[in-house]
Amino acid sequence: MNRKYFDTTPKTPRVSPFGIFVDQAGYYPDSTKKAVIPFECDRFEVMDINGEVRYSGNTVYAGFDKASGDDVRLADLTGLSEPGNYCVKAGGRTSAMFRIGDDVYEDVFAKTSKAFYYLRCGCGLDERSAGVWHHGRCHTAPAELWEDRNVTLDVSGGWHDAGDYGRYVTAGACAAAHLLYAFRLFPEAFEKQSLNIPEKGMPDILSEVRYELEWFLKMQDSEGGVYHKATTAFHAPFVMPEDDTAEMYVFPVSSMATADLAAVCALASGIYKPYDKAFSEKLLKAAEKSVDWLDRHPEFIGFTNPEGCNTGSYGERDDHSNRFWAYSEMYALTGELKYHSKLVSALEKDFPLTALGYGEVGGLGSLAYILCKQGKDANLLHRLKNLFRRRSDELRAKADECGYGVAMYSADYCWGSNMGLMTRAMIFAITDIIFGDRSCREYAERHLHCLLGTNPLGISYITGVGEFRCNYPHLRPAFADGIEECIPGMVAGGPNGYLSDPFARTVIPEGTPPMKCYADDTASYSLNEITIYWNSPAVFVLAYLCSGS
Repeated sequence: MNRKYFDTTPKTPRVSPFGIFVDQAGYYPDSTKKAVIPFECDRFEVMDINGEVRYSGNTVYAGFDKASGDDVRLADLTGLSEPGNYCVKAGGRTSAMFRIGDDVYEDVFAKTSKAFYYLRCGCGLDERSAGVWHHGRCHTAPAELWEDRNVTLDVSGGWHDAGDYGRYVTAGACAAAHLLYAFRLFPEAFEKQSLNIPEKGMPDILSEVRYELEWFLKMQDSEGGVYHKATTAFHAPFVMPEDDTAEMYVFPVSSMATADLAAVCALASGIYKPYDKAFSEKLLKAAEKSVDWLDRHPEFIGFTNPEGCNTGSYGERDDHSNRFWAYSEMYALTGELKYHSKLVSALEKDFPLTALGYGEVGGLGSLAYILCKQGKDANLLHRLKNLFRRRSDELRAKADECGYGVAMYSADYCWGSNMGLMTRAMIFAITDIIFGDRSCREYAERHLHCLLGTNPLGISYITGVGEFRCNYPHLRPAFADGIEECIPGMVAGGPNGYLSDPFARTVIPEGTPPMKCYADDTASYSLNEITIYWNSPAVFVLAYLCSGS
C-alpha cells in the first residue's frame, strides 16, 4: 500500500503509560541502575515478572531539573543484580518492564547496526534479509550533472541519508567513520553479530559500510574533487523508494566533501586490507587523489543549494576540520611526513578538536592521530589526548547536576538532539580507551539509558526497542509501506526546544521544557526524522558497551 500523503491534522502526542522512567532495554548486572521518579514519594519497590517484590529502598531527592522541568527523585536499583525481568513501582505508579542480564544490549546493537541496510539506495531489499520491509529496486537511472544537463553519471548505491531519499557525502562520511572506528576499537562486539544481509566474506558491519564506500567512489570526479550530493531537485512525496522516479541530479564539488571522502577512504583502506587487498588499494588511490585536489585548491569551496533545489544543503562555514581529518587519516595510514606537516599546519586554524558530528569533524582527526601507529609528536599527542580528557571532565560535571544524568544543556535540545546525546557518550568511551578510565563507562551508559527511556517522556527513541517506543518517524518508506510496526533500529532526532517545523509548533505548547519538546509523529521532521549520522554514534556506544571494553 503506497499512500502518497500523510495526514498533517494536529494530533495529541502519544503519552507514555509509565510514570517512572527506566532504560527499557535493561541493565548489566554489575552496572549502576537508577530509575527516575518525577513526583514526590519516599519508597520504591522492584517487582519481578510474577509480581513478587525483589528489591526495595528509599528514593533520593535529586532536585529540580531545568531542562525537563521536573522535580526529580531517584530510585537506586544497583543492588539488584540477578538476571531477570522487572519493573519499578512507587507512589501508585509503575515503570516499563526492563531486563537485567549480560546480553541486554545485543538486540538493540544489532537493530541499530542493521538500520543502514534498510536505507540502502540503488537496489531492492529482498524478503530474506528485509522481512516484511522488503521493497523493489530504486534510484538506478543515470543522474544528470546539475551544472551541465548533457552529462550523466552513474551514482547509484549508498544509503538514503534520512527521512528523504537524498544522499550526501559529508553526512555519509561521518556515519561511515563512526561505524569504522567502532569496528576498529571494538572488533569483538561485531564478531558475534549477524545482521542477515546478503554479502559474505567479512564482518557484516564492514560489508554494510562497503556499500556506502562504493558510492563515495562514484562521487569523485576525474580530478579528485568530490560532488557534494546526489538528490532530486525537490523532496519526494511520501512514497516507497522505487516509486520516487523524479530526475536525479549530481551537485557541484565542495572542498568539505572532497576532504571527508579522502579521510574516510584512508581510514577504510587500513581496515579493509586484511579482508580485500584490492579494495583497500582502490580506497587508498581515491584518498590520495582527493588529497591532491585539496592541495591544488587551498581555498574554501562551500556549498549552498542552487536556485531550483530544496533538498538538504549540508553547508558548512569552512573546511578547516575536514582538511585536518583528511591529513590525519592519510598520515595514520601511510606514515608519510608530508601529511604530518599538513595536519600540523591545519591546526593553525581554530576549530573544535573533539567534535564528532558531520559539521565539525575535528574529533575524528584527533582520534586518527591518537590511534595511529606512525611516529607522533609527543607534545601534539599530549595536547589531543588531554582535550578529550578535559571535554569528558566538563561533560561529567554537567551530567552530575542533571536529574536525568546526561550532559545536555537546555540549548542542546535542538534538531537532532539525540546525536548530541550519543556523541557525548562517545567522548566518554574514547576517554576510557585513551586513559583506561573505567569510570567513564557509567557516564556513557547514562546517555544510552536516556535514549532508551530514562527521559521525562518515558519513551525509547529507537524504533522496535522498548515497551513504549517511537514508531512513526519522519521516514518515507516507514510511512508508505503501510506496515504499522516501524522498520526497527532507527534513532529518532528527539526533543527540540526550538520547534523547528510547523507541526511541532502546533502540537507542542509554548513554554514546554526543551527535554519534553517531542512528538512521535511522521509530520514533524524537526522532532522525529531519522538520519544515518544519528544512528552511527549509537552503534559506536553500543559496540563499546557490548565489547566489555
